[in-house]
Amino acid sequence: MQVFNQIKFDNLRGDLFGGLTAAIVSLPLALAFGVASGVGPVAGLYGAVCVGFFAALFGGTPTLISEPTGPMTVVMTTIVASFMAKDPDNGLAMAFTVVMIAGLFQIIFGVFKLGKYITLMPYSVISGFMSGIGIILIILQIPPFLGQATPKGGVLGTIQSLPELLTNINPVDATLAGLTLAIIFLMPSKFKRIVPPQLVALVIGTVVSLIFFQGVDIRRIGEIPTGLPTLQMPVFSFDQLTIMLVDGVMLGMLGCIDTLLTAVIADSITRTQHDSNKELIGQGIANMVSGICGGLPGAGATMGTVVNIQTGARSALSGITRAVILLIVILGAASLTQSIPMAVLAGIALKVGIDILDWSFLKRAHAVSAKGAIIMYGVMLLTVFVDLIVAVGVGVFIANILTIERLSDMQAQDVKAISDEDDAIVMSPEEKQLLAAGQGRVLLFYLSGPMIFGVAKAIAREESVAQNYDVLIFDLSDVPMLGVTASLAIENAIKDAVDKGRHVFIVGAAGKIKQRLERFKILDMIPSHHLILQRKEALQQALTLITPPAYSDEMLDTNPSDAQKPIITTNSELI
Repeated sequence: MQVFNQIKFDNLRGDLFGGLTAAIVSLPLALAFGVASGVGPVAGLYGAVCVGFFAALFGGTPTLISEPTGPMTVVMTTIVASFMAKDPDNGLAMAFTVVMIAGLFQIIFGVFKLGKYITLMPYSVISGFMSGIGIILIILQIPPFLGQATPKGGVLGTIQSLPELLTNINPVDATLAGLTLAIIFLMPSKFKRIVPPQLVALVIGTVVSLIFFQGVDIRRIGEIPTGLPTLQMPVFSFDQLTIMLVDGVMLGMLGCIDTLLTAVIADSITRTQHDSNKELIGQGIANMVSGICGGLPGAGATMGTVVNIQTGARSALSGITRAVILLIVILGAASLTQSIPMAVLAGIALKVGIDILDWSFLKRAHAVSAKGAIIMYGVMLLTVFVDLIVAVGVGVFIANILTIERLSDMQAQDVKAISDEDDAIVMSPEEKQLLAAGQGRVLLFYLSGPMIFGVAKAIAREESVAQNYDVLIFDLSDVPMLGVTASLAIENAIKDAVDKGRHVFIVGAAGKIKQRLERFKILDMIPSHHLILQRKEALQQALTLITPPAYSDEMLDTNPSDAQKPIITTNSELI
């Protein structure tokens, strides 16, 4: 596997311009996410630089822009608040250690090629937790939007403090935040193509606060330290180690999902194909470096990626350019950001929260699928009021159970026990004639499609219904996969038949199906010549085992001498 991402110089102008534009888009968001996380604006800036540079250098999607995102910031906010409350002295260092752990897990996911499985979860679950994260981000911006400090207790604390927040509203901060939202929402599309509305709102909001509200007490960012970051060494607490690992897995998984979904969007625009596993390794390296540098965790950012592509970028050079430009801003122009009002950043972050909400699915979920809507709203509420891992775990479990139930019901319809001529399955005229000649004493058990564990009940039910037969034929010709539970159900049916002195044939068991039967020693319960390739041969042999009155020449339109001859299958014909 190639170590570095696709860095090319044949589209130099497009990649440089794409990186510059993406940097302009990223700057206000990095500041807003840094403040929203509780770590500070510099953490957002260094997260944008570190994640952006190393993900572009080592990732697997040439045009992907990686930076702190709304979902990652929400989770990081919870992690920081939790560890700071438990250990004020080392809490922040442990939070950054969790970022490193998240990066390590992402590298592990990539090395073991788990990229293709990361996003294999029901859309209702993805929609639910993304919308839940959007709601969390919106709620957490209410205090700074109103000119107040964020109360303790996260989402629940903010909701409980709403009456007090509304009572003590700061009109100037609220006005600046409202102005910010108005600019972002109402800015004409033709201007949005030239300059991002977030940057316009940031500049105008700051200028208005300095000109029209001089001397007014406004909450501002304050001085941002310039220079290279102070390295954060990993800090572990034995009593918090389990929580740190769980938080690391949660943050890493969220980053994987966020990134790979964005990579798919990039593929659809550029008509290319990203390398999921390589991208996860790149994201993991980037987040580990960001944690060491005291930066926020990040992932693939949809808005930055789309802007990057639309302005002409085609290779990872654009992502590297963007990170370098932001680093120059931190080293040389950080002092210009100290007058930015916190309310302006709250307005920008609140708009991000609104955009994260899956409005498309929220509007039609109830019409598309009632069960899907219940899962989505359930995951959303669990995300907001309980925990992201619990929300995703419960959502995936319930969605998979419902899916398995639906698939099992569908597959159960392909489990048929036939003892006479029937149109339930496709049979040749000769096979129908042979089955009819058995006069109900030959039971054909026909299975088709993947035999998952949910089908076992149908196999047992069908076998128990028909009792008056002398020969049991299991036709597995159309079974591509035989699960453990279904195998046990077949074993029980065959064992029950053998115990009652009935003859058993197995038809069409080849390859992996035969191997599965051998592992369960099911083939040891029947004579070797009762393992047959063709259903017609099995029916013919079955009739030779039935008493002569049931198998007369008049019942079959065949040569009498041939009809009375047992059909012997040699070992060379068995599989």
